Amino acid sequence: MKYKDFKGLKLSRLGMGNMRLPETDGKIDYDKAEAIIDLAMSGGINYYDTAYVYHHGTSESFLGKVLKKYPRDSYYLATKFNVLASKDIEKVFNEQLERLATDHIDFYLLHSVTETTAKEYMNEDYINFLKKEKAKGRIRHIGFSSHAKLPTLKKMLEYSDIFEFVQIQLNYLDWTLQDAKGQYEMIKEYGLPVWVMEPVRGGRLAKLDDRYEKILKDHLPEASISSWAFRYLFGLDDVGVILSGMSNLEQLRDNLKTFDEVKTLDEKENELLMEVKKTILEELTVPCTACHYCTDGCPMQIDIPKWMDLYNRVSLNKNRELYLKSKQEPNGPDTCINCGQCKSQCPQNIDIPAVLKKYNEMKL
Repeated sequence: MKYKDFKGLKLSRLGMGNMRLPETDGKIDYDKAEAIIDLAMSGGINYYDTAYVYHHGTSESFLGKVLKKYPRDSYYLATKFNVLASKDIEKVFNEQLERLATDHIDFYLLHSVTETTAKEYMNEDYINFLKKEKAKGRIRHIGFSSHAKLPTLKKMLEYSDIFEFVQIQLNYLDWTLQDAKGQYEMIKEYGLPVWVMEPVRGGRLAKLDDRYEKILKDHLPEASISSWAFRYLFGLDDVGVILSGMSNLEQLRDNLKTFDEVKTLDEKENELLMEVKKTILEELTVPCTACHYCTDGCPMQIDIPKWMDLYNRVSLNKNRELYLKSKQEPNGPDTCINCGQCKSQCPQNIDIPAVLKKYNEMKL
């Protein structure tokens, strides 16, 4: 495992994201998830990222339980305050300490800054609380995660000098698709390092269509498809921790192998990846990352990321058989009542009701 310095700390370049842990019957499968954490620890990962709302509030408790057997100074904990889940930051923070079975949080973030939440987060009460807890040593470093456009990101960066790092969605597709390039360069201008979320875009860049994979596999037969996405990020000097929400041991082993070397793409490899990227962007229809923020509170209990993925697969491949089969499933696009709750929660600003309507009315 390679490490990068952050204010005297040696942080593993690969961070363990705990938003997509394995589940059984809709709950974290503790045995499988614990095996992932154990392998991550033995593989040298020392940065563990979670949030108050992940796995419906159980991700933090899971981490607190499984990491308890390791010395507290052998890992760093990162978690987040989400103003949409609760406005009482003090209550939430104390609950998080209890869930995580710790007396301090190493990296504390304001969660998911968007055009809507930025106004909430730019509150002196929140900033003063963070300053107070940092002075006490219960918070060691402060940052925020952002899905905001450049003007809003700039306002957050200018609002307070307490921020020490910024976490953004960054991968070779979103470099242009979501203007991650502009975000990265702006954060760099403010002298802050970038933490990366969604490096393989919710798994989309870990497995590509056969014709895309062939281009990459013909050049590097032994390399995994996901390793190309990570190696692209290695070429960005101001990237620190790269988070990956690994949900099985196979994904973790492959990522550990990639991060054991941290080898950037050479000129030919970058050219091939950009060729793949260009074609994908021309065909990509809905930029969903399967974060599931949209599903909480859906009155019809629609598994929206599943239908976004189906929309892309059906529309890109004109797969009539898959489409007809999907139409037989319960809680489908036809049950959407167009309430707009999902749209207001989407970090990608997808007009989800409109996409569901288009899917429901497809003619193949």
